[in-house]
Amino acid sequence: MKNLGQMMKQVQEMQEKMQSMQEQMENLLVDGASGAGMVSVTLNGKGIVRKITIDPSIVDPKDVGLLEDLIVAAVNDART
Repeated sequence: MKNLGQMMKQVQEMQEKMQSMQEQMENLLVDGASGAGMVSVTLNGKGIVRKITIDPSIVDPKDVGLLEDLIVAAVNDART
């Protein structure tokens, strides 16, 4: 029974460490960019997009596909 109590204590300690690590991941920010920095994306450590910045000079209503591609590339850059 002594080993069971010790094991339960270790499990609780591990759960506390995991909770702390999850909180740290939410606070971690990573940046990615594409198009020579014309599009930049900031993700948190869990991969959630926190911010997107787009240089106004690349916004062309006739070429939305380019902007979409640059956003995808910037997100992928941030994830790596």
